Amino acid sequence: MSKVLVTGGAGFIGSHVARLLIETGHSVTVLDNFESGHKNALAKEAKLVVGDINDPQKCPEALKGVDAVIHMAGLIVVPESVRDPLKYCNNNVIGTVNLLESMRKANVKKIIFSSSACVYGTPDKLPIKEDAAIHPDNPYGASKASIETFLQTYDAVFGFDAIILRYFNPYGPGEEHNPETHAIPNFVKATLVRKPIPLYWQGEQVRDFIYIEDLAQAHIDVLALSGHQIFNIGTEHGVKVKDVIERIFKIVGYKVPIKDLGARLGDIHANYASSEKLKKAVGWRAKIDLTEGLKRTIDYYRHFL
Repeated sequence: MSKVLVTGGAGFIGSHVARLLIETGHSVTVLDNFESGHKNALAKEAKLVVGDINDPQKCPEALKGVDAVIHMAGLIVVPESVRDPLKYCNNNVIGTVNLLESMRKANVKKIIFSSSACVYGTPDKLPIKEDAAIHPDNPYGASKASIETFLQTYDAVFGFDAIILRYFNPYGPGEEHNPETHAIPNFVKATLVRKPIPLYWQGEQVRDFIYIEDLAQAHIDVLALSGHQIFNIGTEHGVKVKDVIERIFKIVGYKVPIKDLGARLGDIHANYASSEKLKKAVGWRAKIDLTEGLKRTIDYYRHFL
């Protein structure tokens, strides 16, 4: 089994990945600055290093004895990236290159990177395959695409194993961003407290919502891969956002009003994945359907609201 560093391991996705790594016998170190992560989300068995991927002391400390890095530290809010592109360049891109340099000096040359379907921008056709053109429509997506290019370079020049996982729309228990900008937690929370649901584009956008446990499993499944490889992680099913709301209403047994927020800069109309490449490589597939995932998510938030 491997010793794995999870950057951003106190965040929503990172904490799930860290716990699953431990459950499957791996040793885990978490590097997190707690800008958006939560200490109560940390896996108890994980070693914690409090620090930033830009920190020239904490980063090497976290890399001691490590076999591989799962890199999830980064800013993720699309509207914020539109307001402040430089912040996303400095934190996500420059921060990742600093991490890569620390890895190179520590002779740790395997990285699994948390990328995003945002790198595709507005797709030319659906479902989206990994060989689709890259043309991000917002600075967040541009930061992910830039990091992907650096990873390809570190594979070519320094012999890194760089596995890139392009997430579609993760959701599930434990999502506690502040402020929360993602659709499903906002929909669920508003419904449970019987307040109007905030909705952009009248809910006509089509998205591929992937349950957090399925997403986390993909990281464990690709740990043994080598070279430079890119995989989508999605359910391969697109659903209109307004239909997600109707499923939530059906689960809870009542409806609440909709607050129409109009358009939003940086959004695309529709995307959903082809994950056939990942299935062929490691046998991964999404197991939790949307209705079951929403039930589990609603049950989680009921305990806090």
